[in-house]
This record gives sequence, structure tokens and C-alpha cells, in this order.
Amino acid sequence: MKAMWAGFVAAIVIAVGANYILGEIGFSSADRQTGAAVRLN
Repeated sequence: MKAMWAGFVAAIVIAVGANYILGEIGFSSADRQTGAAVRLN
């Protein structure tokens, strides 16, 4: 049971960390899909 909870916590920490880090370095999906002919607010 401890291993399962540790896995859940690890998955949450990795997901939140990846979201924050990728957003900060400009590798979000909005940044990757934006081109010269695309208008995003």
C-alpha cells in the first residue's frame, strides 16, 4: 500500500513539475503550435 501511495505522489509531483518547467522554458503547446499566420490571445 505504501508503494502505491508513493507512486501516486510521484506521478502528481512529476506532472505538476513538468507543467511548470515546460511553461517557463516556452515549450507549451500554445508556443509550439503558434506560427506567423496564427492569432492567439
